[in-house]
Amino acid sequence: MTLVEPLLRRVSFLEEVVADLGLTNVEIVRSRAEEHRATYDVVTARAVAALDKLTTWCWPLVAPGGVLLAMKGRSAPEEVEAARPLLKRLGVTDVRIESYGDLAVPTTVVELTR
Repeated sequence: MTLVEPLLRRVSFLEEVVADLGLTNVEIVRSRAEEHRATYDVVTARAVAALDKLTTWCWPLVAPGGVLLAMKGRSAPEEVEAARPLLKRLGVTDVRIESYGDLAVPTTVVELTR
């Protein structure tokens, strides 16, 4: 598992947690997503930006056949509709919006397949 994080403070925290848990299969890379050059079968991102901007940054990290899982809020359907032209240009083959959790505000995930 590779964790990509640009902020030193968060990288330091992640390194400490990985060490405390004794995880040996986690790599932490201090980088911005749009500057990172590796690709992955699954890329996840929390709600750091609107879907169109987030997809522009993260889509190059998604390997062929892979997925981008973007944790979004209640506005996910509207963000997907606004981003449809971009998603088509990028070659997104499938878009799913799923909600998880039995909470007042469930976690909403937008799944984009390459």
